[in-house]
Amino acid sequence: MDIIKKTRIDQYLQGPIKLTLLLIPVDILFILLDFRCGLILGAFILVCLAIHSLGYSHNKNEIVKECMEFVFEQGQIQNHLIHDLPIPYALLDGKGNIMWSNMAFNKICGDRKGECLSHVFPNLNKKLLPSDVNHMISYIDYVKKEDEKEETYFYKVEMNRIRIDDFSEENEVNYSKQMLRENSLIAVYFFDQTMLKKYREQSENQRMVIGLINIDNYDELMDDIDEVKRSMLIAVADRKISKFIQNVSGIIRRTEKDKYFVVFEQKYLEKIKKNKFSILDEIKTINLGNSMHMTLSISFGINGNTYQESYEYACAGMDLALGRGGDQAVIKDGEDISYYGGNSEIVERNTRVKARVKAHALKELLESKENVVIMAHKIPDPDAMGAAIGLYRLGLSLGRKAHIVMNEVTISVRPVIEALQNSGQYDDDMFIDNDTAIEITDENTLLIVVDVNHSNYTECEQLLHQTKTVVILDHHRKNKDIIKNPVLSYIEPYASSTCEMVAEILQYVDTKPKLEPMEANAMYFGILVDTDNFVNKTGVRTFEAAAYLKRSGADLTLVRKMSRESMETYRIRSKAIRNADILYGEFAITTLVGIGVDSPTVIGAQVANELLDIDGIQASFVLTGIEERVYVSARSIDEINVQRIMEQFGGGGHLTVAGAQLVDVSLEDAKEIITETLKYMKQKGDI
Repeated sequence: MDIIKKTRIDQYLQGPIKLTLLLIPVDILFILLDFRCGLILGAFILVCLAIHSLGYSHNKNEIVKECMEFVFEQGQIQNHLIHDLPIPYALLDGKGNIMWSNMAFNKICGDRKGECLSHVFPNLNKKLLPSDVNHMISYIDYVKKEDEKEETYFYKVEMNRIRIDDFSEENEVNYSKQMLRENSLIAVYFFDQTMLKKYREQSENQRMVIGLINIDNYDELMDDIDEVKRSMLIAVADRKISKFIQNVSGIIRRTEKDKYFVVFEQKYLEKIKKNKFSILDEIKTINLGNSMHMTLSISFGINGNTYQESYEYACAGMDLALGRGGDQAVIKDGEDISYYGGNSEIVERNTRVKARVKAHALKELLESKENVVIMAHKIPDPDAMGAAIGLYRLGLSLGRKAHIVMNEVTISVRPVIEALQNSGQYDDDMFIDNDTAIEITDENTLLIVVDVNHSNYTECEQLLHQTKTVVILDHHRKNKDIIKNPVLSYIEPYASSTCEMVAEILQYVDTKPKLEPMEANAMYFGILVDTDNFVNKTGVRTFEAAAYLKRSGADLTLVRKMSRESMETYRIRSKAIRNADILYGEFAITTLVGIGVDSPTVIGAQVANELLDIDGIQASFVLTGIEERVYVSARSIDEINVQRIMEQFGGGGHLTVAGAQLVDVSLEDAKEIITETLKYMKQKGDI
């Protein structure tokens, strides 16, 4: 029998023959026991072998033929099913060329056999399925023209690599299969998600936006206008705010004299964002004899799992808007926060009730703890150090052991530190480093953070996790990275400096702590630097704080000596100013290499201030490179909100004074990034 290849069919047909052959040893045994019986059995075995052999020879070809017909029919059915499969399907070669496609695929883009898939769908290419990956999912959009109209479809695309090794034995060798092994195939499935996307968008558009609107300066406006016009002023404001919400088919309810609660569908949010919250500017046009403009703070909470969660987002956003000085809108979407407006200088509050309340609360916290640790931001400046020294004196006056965390004595605070250390009036552990602070800070420690509210900018972030009693005193605007869950937060963006805030607190503490003259000098120096010699962000309360410090013994001659600098520092600053580039005739951008320079960030801030003295310059940006980090100092006079610009890089500050840090970037690349950001924001009308 000429058997070319053994198959399962062969094995099945040869089964009876093999079984009959197994009877031969039994027959031999029968012959030995009884010859006649063995002879009969042997004859039976021979007959069976003959019958099975003839049957195998006669039926094999017929059975194989029927099996082949069955397989062929099954293959045709499978091909028909795949070809008519309602899911678009295509088979690609290893280079991404279309080898075969079914009717559903052809309905999308026509018969494109031989073409590269990336030519048909530019969003797809063979790089989406690297050679070492067998499965991958992508999402694409495809624009299809139908009856001279363009329709956009959205597809979920699954790619599966097909390897011939999965379907053949390793010892099978022929040319075609060897070629397929070397160039695997790719099966591509397209799942139409156009309607799903549409329904999702409809669902999102119909979700409710929970909003809060506050009149920032209600009390000041009431004091500023004649009594007979007060009701008219509020009525006009109420009408404008109501019209703003009614234009988006929303509901508005006034909950307090200066607060509103609003609800509208999320599909209108893009319209409000596109108009850049025009109500912020419209409300300022109200003039019934009031000398100051009315300003609003707006907060929207979106995409909460429940309405309650969206309302909590709105409340958190309102805290941010008010903490950043008001006159702006905040949209809080989970952890994502967007800011709009904020282009007005913050109005100074004349009331001191808040300062008095915070002073009383701080005193109670100091009395409840044995140890006090005061911490500022990295690379402390005179304002941070002056505020820390003022609070250090408050702690001592209440009989508490106090420490100031400081790792680096910068050139700007060195005169202050040396004066304190040389006086012999203070403990050696007045200033401690991070390691010591971590060692002594526990649950019985009051941690006071001054001149910073970003947790990652603090001198020692770990301290925030070692005690639950954290107090924040700062004059910078809030952002989403604010220190979480402080027991007392006193953040006032209207204040010129943190030293001004501490000076007020010292006056309102009932024990009336008395500052030493050198402590008063440090705080006065902090105010002087942050206000640029009482020019920037200076209000009535700033001068009152300075007067208090003068009465406490501040020596203006000594303070002036503290601000003097070396000739080398002056040359570095002059070089940076000379190399400044001017963008659009209003933005000055320059760089400063900080390696080997004493307190380079302080020099950078000074350069930024001096660049504003140039006619026509609205904002200045000084980039100071220190190792793999670039510090950006941004300053403006009044028209440009540099805080919003710095927030693009994770920084913050005030409308006219802000900063940021760029990590793992060269000085030149950082300058290019700042320049491109300014161009982009200028084109969008954000600055």
